[in-house]
Amino acid sequence: MTAAGRRAARPRSLELFAGAGGLALGISKAGFETVALVENDRDCVATLRRNRPRWNVMGEDVAGVDFRGMEADLVTGGFPCQPFSHAGHKLGFRDVRGTIFYEFARAVKEVRPRAFLAENVEAITRNDGGRTLSTILDILGSLGYRVEYRTLNALDYRVPQKRKRVIFVGVRRGVRFEFPAPRRGVVTMAEALRGAPRSEGEQYSEWRRKILDLVPPGGSWVDLPLRLQKRYLGSSFHSEGGKRGMARRLSWDEPCLTLTCSPAQKMTDRVHPDETRPLTVREYARIQTFPDEWGFEGSMHSQYRQIGNAVPVRLAVALGRSLRRALEG
Repeated sequence: MTAAGRRAARPRSLELFAGAGGLALGISKAGFETVALVENDRDCVATLRRNRPRWNVMGEDVAGVDFRGMEADLVTGGFPCQPFSHAGHKLGFRDVRGTIFYEFARAVKEVRPRAFLAENVEAITRNDGGRTLSTILDILGSLGYRVEYRTLNALDYRVPQKRKRVIFVGVRRGVRFEFPAPRRGVVTMAEALRGAPRSEGEQYSEWRRKILDLVPPGGSWVDLPLRLQKRYLGSSFHSEGGKRGMARRLSWDEPCLTLTCSPAQKMTDRVHPDETRPLTVREYARIQTFPDEWGFEGSMHSQYRQIGNAVPVRLAVALGRSLRRALEG
């Protein structure tokens, strides 16, 4: 291929732990050609194949995939956070062998892309007193990449949700990457859910619904009478913290709180602003900025889990555009 042809070609991406496709969809919308996606959850694989039948979706355990010979400009993935049993021993790959992170690092080592992007929960920066973070940076840096990480809030990228995630980006020499600048304005629940398609959703038990009826928009258990606080919170009533999400009703004029894998868990209630019910599957998808035509396979519980675990599409688009500028610059 000539130099002009290479410039005209779209950069290629390979994704591990693809889930329901939030990150892959955003990267694709930013102009990348999707080479392959690796995912071993049956419902997630069905979701990806339903929405993008032309994508090469590899429905298998990443540990069994040989990445040698695959060509991609970008490797992405949100690897689950696992403790590293030998972190700090400076043994390179042997520090993390047997963990999911090892498989991500192995893919980067075998594919040798010009850049990679990894996503994780904010708490990983504090795991094991910071030693987990140091091991991640040391190993990825040893593969020949300049590695940066930053905690981004999806709220700053036109996502109607307060959702912080740590983003790791590594680039090879000669590639200059800058994290996307925050966008102006906040998207509220009212804007996000306007005209949302009707869909199935979880329901509260009768006694929970009667109590939650008393919580105003933007309120929580603290707005209940004392006797109902004790009944709803149970043993959590006497705990020191970690209960502000209980009996939490959302507000139309604010963004959503971080979505979890189940909207009806008592510790992380996400009550509809007007109606006393959890958010539906399609409302979940709207808040994660999936397009309405993006369908989800599996049971209702599985669909909630797939959406709750996803990278918000608009955040992925912003990151993808910054990566494309870096690779084409």
